Formats: sequence, structure tokens, C-alpha cells
Amino acid sequence: MAAAIAALLGLVVGVSYFGVPPAPVAQPPKAARPTAVSARPGETLPAITLPDLDGHPVDLATFRGRPLLINVWASWCGPCVEEMPALQAFAAAQPADGVQVLGLAIDTPEGVREFLARVPVSYPIVLEQPAPDDASVKLGNAQGLLPYTVLVDAQGRIVKQKLGPFAHGEIEHWAQP
Repeated sequence: MAAAIAALLGLVVGVSYFGVPPAPVAQPPKAARPTAVSARPGETLPAITLPDLDGHPVDLATFRGRPLLINVWASWCGPCVEEMPALQAFAAAQPADGVQVLGLAIDTPEGVREFLARVPVSYPIVLEQPAPDDASVKLGNAQGLLPYTVLVDAQGRIVKQKLGPFAHGEIEHWAQP
């Protein structure tokens, strides 16, 4: 009994000396990060509109009617830079109804312009900033690695997706819808 009285007395003295301990503060729930639904082969190309180098919006749906090869790259990505000449050669060899190549740069306009001054390409380039729900992720690149390529058929359905660079001579075979 003496121990219980001592403990109670210690509690009273502690509270009177230190004050009443504050109640824990409830943290507001963390906002969920936006997540993009990643497209898969057989699905329709998601609605994506991105600016070109001049800031004009480009709706990817405008490329329907012919196959579309979307290559996601960045000027600071070594494997991306290495495969650009092969993509340019492939794009230049396409007939009017052949595969349209589109570069989707996860980069700054300045970085892309500097790169294209050294390694010019004739196919269109659009820009995107990296984010958990960027166009690359919407196109199926859940890992966010580069380069990443998607082949879309003339009806706007995703046919193939490829993570990593093309091997020498691979683009022509791979880009068959």
C-alpha cells in the first residue's frame, strides 16, 4: 500500500511540476499521389496532349490513320542518345502511309534544343516533365526507365511496348504492326 501511495504522490508531483502532458496531435491524412493508369497492348492509346518545342499542343490522337512509334527519351539518357540516329534513319525510310515516329522527350525545351542542334531528327518531338502520372507512365512505362518505346496501330490501339534501347537493326522488325 505504501508503494501505491508513493506512486500516486509521484504522479501528482510530476503533473504539478511538468504540467499535463499534451494530447497527441492528429496528423491529417496524406493526400494520395496521383497515379496514372498504364496502358497495355490491345488497349486504346490514352488521351495525351503535349507541347512541341514551340509550345504548341500536340494531341497524339491526330496521328491515327497510320502506325505510330512513340519513343520516350531524354537528352541526358546515354542509351536514348545512341539509338536516335537509328530512329531517324527508320523514320526517314518510311513511306507516306508508313510508321510515323514521334519523340517524347522527358526533358526541358533547352536540353532538347541543344541536343537536336548536335543530332538533328526530322520527326516530331513533344515534351513532358517527369511525374508519377506523366505520359510515359500512361503509355505503360510503370518503371519510369528510358528509353521506352510504344507501337500504336493505325486504329489507335497499342500493339507493343519496349523498355530499353533497340539493338542494331531491331527497329525495322520490331515496328511491324
